[in-house]
Amino acid sequence: MIIRTSRRALPVAVSAATAVALLAGCTSGTSSSSTSAGASTSASATASATATPTATPTPTPTVKPTGANDPALKAFYGQQLAWAPCQDKGDQADDDQADTSALQCATLKVPLDYTAPGTGTLDVAVVRNPATKPDQRIGSLVLNPGGPGGSGVGMVKGGPKRFDGPLHDRFDIVGFDPRGVAGTSPLKCLDDKTRDDWLGTDEPGPDHGKQLADACQAKYAQVLPFVSTRNTARDMDVLRAALGDQKLSYLGMSYGTYLGSLYAEEFPDRAGRLVLDGATSPSTPLIQHNIEQQAGFERSLKAFAADCAAKNPCPLGKDPDQAVQKLADFLDGLKDKPLKTTKGRTLTSTTAWTGVISRLYGGEKAWSGLRNALGWAMVRGQADDLLALADGYNGRDKDGRYEPSADAYTAIHCADGATDAPSGDQLQTALTDLAAKAPLVSKHDPMAALFDPDCRIWPFRSTEKPHAIKSAAATPIVVVGSTGDPATPYAWSEKLTGELGNAVLLTREGEGHVAYDRSACIREAVNTYLVDGTVPAAGTHCKTD
Repeated sequence: MIIRTSRRALPVAVSAATAVALLAGCTSGTSSSSTSAGASTSASATASATATPTATPTPTPTVKPTGANDPALKAFYGQQLAWAPCQDKGDQADDDQADTSALQCATLKVPLDYTAPGTGTLDVAVVRNPATKPDQRIGSLVLNPGGPGGSGVGMVKGGPKRFDGPLHDRFDIVGFDPRGVAGTSPLKCLDDKTRDDWLGTDEPGPDHGKQLADACQAKYAQVLPFVSTRNTARDMDVLRAALGDQKLSYLGMSYGTYLGSLYAEEFPDRAGRLVLDGATSPSTPLIQHNIEQQAGFERSLKAFAADCAAKNPCPLGKDPDQAVQKLADFLDGLKDKPLKTTKGRTLTSTTAWTGVISRLYGGEKAWSGLRNALGWAMVRGQADDLLALADGYNGRDKDGRYEPSADAYTAIHCADGATDAPSGDQLQTALTDLAAKAPLVSKHDPMAALFDPDCRIWPFRSTEKPHAIKSAAATPIVVVGSTGDPATPYAWSEKLTGELGNAVLLTREGEGHVAYDRSACIREAVNTYLVDGTVPAAGTHCKTD
């Protein structure tokens, strides 16, 4: 089953129509996906190296770069971005009527390896939507939609009106594609047909993860050791300088909260007003992180089923206590009795679970669509709608093509230094804990739920370890959590706020992943903080719209 993990969690949707496709906060240990919505054609998608770096399966160096103070990085920090109108107009706004003429694209040069800046470079795709009141402009607001694998370029292009009002009046809205994503050396390790089979199998087998690892190593050995989140945080500081900002203003969602946290740790003197929405837990080991996230989806699945039972019609029956079990039994039963779509494709148990989970990201407003898709599948035996939900989540278009950067999720996770996998008694303890906290959503494939993604055989990883991040930034960080968030449970926002120290927690009451687009109260508090520097009062709670 695909559940994108939450330390590197899913992005927020830019519109109701794309909620399923975008909502990076998570995939299973047997699969991965991305949410890129297009990238600047002015950005190179390949690494240009003056000397080819040698990829190695050993940990990458731990020498700490010194940012703008490092003489070897002076040229990168001093570069000027050559802004030009974005050319790929056909892949921009979700709203066909939205005016995208103001958007500008550029390419940022960054070192492939910050510990050896002379060994090669990467071209980072960047887009900006200039401030609508330039005479009142504060600076740039940099965005990250989540993932890992979410395209910041796609986030800005896909929703050019999303931040209209005081925020866009005063800020250039800026998106960039992290390493391995969309317009920045995108990773696409498997061909589309192979990925269909790889994502849909109900019997992944012991070599399932190795198939992806071998394919990625064969194609991207030069880049894979350097796609870690910490390197992306360093890229973001180079971007800050190139944008002309003394301090970074930032809005990160889901996985983007991890990126923002690492930035605050690495560059506390450059951290300005940072908002982290749908917080992940950098101090929690990946296995435990996955268990806690599965428990979040278990809770949301029960909430959906109970809501369905109160509606008419509902394919799960009228008994709220039995509805969720009936749903799980149907999804698991597809292992033995898969359904065919009208075009001859197969809805497996894995893809059906993916479709269901994808709608839990969207909160209650997405539940009616899920109820309808389940009705067609469970009552009429028609699989098209449920498989379409899975396709949207997996980044598969109607012609069977998958988005680039589908493998960024796994590559970034593993480059971030996934902890050693448990074995023996430790493994059994983890499986027991998983079964106790998420018996329904994990029964389909408990090992995939634990190893999400599967870094056990991944050849490239850093020496990064889970750790509590303490913010030394002068400006308080605003953490936003949602009480019903399935992908990044609310407890993680509470935990991150406490660990950062210089932070305040802003709470949305309600279902669904991340908060900014789900509550006018949250938007107003976040916008006021970013524009005026007014920190929300501790203990502020907001309702969902």
